[in-house]
Amino acid sequence: MSTRKGSTDVHEFDGSFLGFQAHYKVTSVIGHVFSVDFPAPYQNWAATDPLDLFQAPICKAETNPKAHICRHLSQEARGCGHLVLWLDCDREGENICFEVIECTGFHLNKGRRIYRARFSSVTEKDILGAMANLVEPNRHEALAVDARQEIDLKVGVAFTRFQTSYFQGKYGNLDSRVISYGPCQTPTLGFCVQRYFQINTFKPEKFWSLHPYIIYNGYELQLEWERKKLFDIDVVIMFQKLVMEDGITEVTEISEKQETKGRPPGLNTVNLLKVASSALGLGPQVAMQVAERLYTQGFISYPRTESTSYPSSFDFKGTLGVLAKNPTWGSYVQRLLADGYNKPRVGTDAGDHPPITPMLSATENELGKDAWRLYEYVCQHFIGTLSPDCKYLRTKVEFSIGGESFQCVGQHVTVKGFTAIMPWLAIPEKNLPQFTKGEKIEISKVDLFEGSTTPPDYLSESDLISLMEKNGIGTDASIPVHINNICERNFVQVQAGRKLVPTPLGITLIRGYQCIDPDLCLPDIRSFIEHQITLVAKGQADHIHVVQHVLLQFRQKYCYFVKQIENMNTLFEAQFSALADSGRNLSKCGKCLRYMKYISSQPPRLYCNTCEEEYYLPQKGSIKLYKELTCPLDNFELLIFSMPGPEGKSFPLCPYCYNSPPFEGIDTLYSAAKTTGSSKLGKGAGMPCFLCPHPTCQHSMIAQGVCACPECSGTLVLDPVSAPKWRLYCNICNCLVFLPQGAHRISTTQESCPECDSKIIEVDFNKKTTPLEDGATLYSGCILCDELLHSLVEMKHGKSFFKRMASRGRGRGRGGVYRGRGRGSTGKKVDPKMSFRDF
Repeated sequence: MSTRKGSTDVHEFDGSFLGFQAHYKVTSVIGHVFSVDFPAPYQNWAATDPLDLFQAPICKAETNPKAHICRHLSQEARGCGHLVLWLDCDREGENICFEVIECTGFHLNKGRRIYRARFSSVTEKDILGAMANLVEPNRHEALAVDARQEIDLKVGVAFTRFQTSYFQGKYGNLDSRVISYGPCQTPTLGFCVQRYFQINTFKPEKFWSLHPYIIYNGYELQLEWERKKLFDIDVVIMFQKLVMEDGITEVTEISEKQETKGRPPGLNTVNLLKVASSALGLGPQVAMQVAERLYTQGFISYPRTESTSYPSSFDFKGTLGVLAKNPTWGSYVQRLLADGYNKPRVGTDAGDHPPITPMLSATENELGKDAWRLYEYVCQHFIGTLSPDCKYLRTKVEFSIGGESFQCVGQHVTVKGFTAIMPWLAIPEKNLPQFTKGEKIEISKVDLFEGSTTPPDYLSESDLISLMEKNGIGTDASIPVHINNICERNFVQVQAGRKLVPTPLGITLIRGYQCIDPDLCLPDIRSFIEHQITLVAKGQADHIHVVQHVLLQFRQKYCYFVKQIENMNTLFEAQFSALADSGRNLSKCGKCLRYMKYISSQPPRLYCNTCEEEYYLPQKGSIKLYKELTCPLDNFELLIFSMPGPEGKSFPLCPYCYNSPPFEGIDTLYSAAKTTGSSKLGKGAGMPCFLCPHPTCQHSMIAQGVCACPECSGTLVLDPVSAPKWRLYCNICNCLVFLPQGAHRISTTQESCPECDSKIIEVDFNKKTTPLEDGATLYSGCILCDELLHSLVEMKHGKSFFKRMASRGRGRGRGGVYRGRGRGSTGKKVDPKMSFRDF
């Protein structure tokens, strides 16, 4: 076999196929090749009514365009006559099969044959068996996934856009960038809020119980009352008197029973996630990332599986042999191999992948803390599945006092079995003295115990995963994503013990759904969708008709929801502050010259109470006023945005220009990312001053830009508030250039370098540290061509920074004087003030 690099590796070898000699190429994908989205016209929140999304067309785009998987498959398929698909044997895998077929172009050529391999593990026996029994790919199952993707996209986006636009336009302290809805995500949140309601509506009740004690053969034993507890104090006191008056207990029955605690079945994804959260303190999203890393490094098998049943061809002896050399559990495994390992319990075969098992031996030093703990559990679980069951003797002694029955129970482990390798599942030992039936023993005391009923605890991630699995919400792959989403969107917070506590926003949302249309937050809504999709997978219903039917139901629900939104709004009014009452005064509006409020909660923005306008700001940083300077275009006061960390950029921005760029096409030229999807943003948000091509504004890229970035097509601009650690940063990538440190002032000038066309900068050095002769402090020059300045410049996050890059010109974008990003150099020097024709 030979291997060569591509978007994913390609392995080639010669062999036989269906009885004739063939040359094989084996390559892979990285999950779904395509994902669904709306075409560009429907991406604009302001221009699209969410109701229109239910009938909007959808398009497929590469999920990971930088990986170029589609091009890779197309190139590799050239000259091949047969395509054999070895994707996961579940619906998602079937869907990826047809994505591969489309990328390779096999569906266009009738002469080329397509086969599907059906397998559940990657052992030699299973691979050869699948190759000998190739079938056709199942289009019905693939279409079922297409149906689910389209339904989830349209329903989720329609509700999300409406909710976000409606509530963020009214309230300032929601603290969530997107108020999202999802047919899986929202019922997941519903479980957490339902438990919150149970806790808050719980009324504790007092109860009482009797605890008699006896001293026997040196043991003090507390006897358990058969009635457990009663809620009437008078009745319990009556029983206490009966017991105390008798004062003697008689042994009425002694029974012994051999009990067995069965070893676990194979480990699937859901159980791994539950243990990671409850025992290892790792959230589902992190646990899945760690598991995938262990898989790609070859330490464990594929971690996304629903099966708990091992395939008949699984090599248990070989895997145990690998683990026998491990210093942590090697001696246990060696004994297991010597005594003979047990056949694992019959689990569930979902037909996708075998259970998660170790593949290589590793130590903590090799893997690191979190990865080791997860790997350690996978190994212990696997060894446990092949170990004997745990056996113990359960002894129950029954007593009678004053006509009331009591008991005590002892446990003695006879065979530790799998609990020796999984000690947290061990049976607790409790020894009892030897009693004789009919013997009588004096009571030493009778305690009256008083307690109160307690509410259930908040759901843990492990509890939530169990509820999601039971109600068919999400898959082994998507469960961590749904839980992560409700955390990231500030609907719930993870607290001590990995407990999920809903926030006021999460609680208010669910209460709102419950008072308008409870279906929207109940797990039944997912069951309804899954039932319809299963009909498609079985070929019993047309996928287009099912999508239309489900979307019609949700469209009607959406229309009703919009009409009844005031009911939810009443709940929001009671919980959150109106925009006018939120935030603090920060800067003046350029329209009315009144102070605007800065709202720091997600999404950060300014709100003018007079004009009733919102201006969204960049996220994940701090905002402050910039010396009360104003934008020459619109008279809004400028702000300084600072990213966190010692190397974070600081840049000025005009709130109005940032939300409504004054130059047509600026958002396209710079691929400016929108800070939020809100319809309030207007067209093309995201133009700070360092992207502004205004020819005379002192804060624009024209004034503050110095030279081309050596790393990308951007421009290095002066950081206006970096003193005394003066620096330039790229307005597109993360390239940093440190200028002479400790200077009193560094500024750009109107002059350009005659050699490289970069901007001349002026430096006012500190008197004590000036490198100039005779204590001079003022110096002007080009940082690329001037030897003194260039020697004082330090590059960070970039390659070399030498005079040779001067050939790229002034750096107003790619290749020369500012003409807009991406334009090629014409060789002519153009006055930047006259360059707007390129927009």
